[in-house]
Amino acid sequence: MLTVGKKAPAFTLKNEDGESVKLSQFKGKKIVLYFYPRDNTSGCTTEACAFRDVYDDILDKGAVVIGISPDSESSHAKFKAKHALPFYLLADPEKEVIQKYEAWGEKSMFGKKYFGVVRSTYIIDEEGKITHVFPKVSPKNHAAEILAAL
Repeated sequence: MLTVGKKAPAFTLKNEDGESVKLSQFKGKKIVLYFYPRDNTSGCTTEACAFRDVYDDILDKGAVVIGISPDSESSHAKFKAKHALPFYLLADPEKEVIQKYEAWGEKSMFGKKYFGVVRSTYIIDEEGKITHVFPKVSPKNHAAEILAAL
């Protein structure tokens, strides 16, 4: 994982509407940047809806939420609409940003090892520096954990 105090790696990705979103456009705001494996899976839905439910509180702390997964823009659009998610979901099908943020790694399920997105979150300050790192998060209580950290 990237460490606290490092400059967050720059990126430009497409959002659920096909618009380019750059990390730099959020300068002056805190960013909750979370990486998740896949739209519409139980853990990812739990995590996204938990962020949705505290989103106004996150905004009150001067922060925005951005979710990134390898899913397509159209998949993100459906996921966002289905669950009324108020924040950006960015598509990284080539996994370039996911790898820059070291959110790609070995996982295991039912004793079988494979590579995939490791659910993780970074809080980035107004100047683009990483202030908090949350590796291998639990979807259920993570939004509250982030709110407390902000």
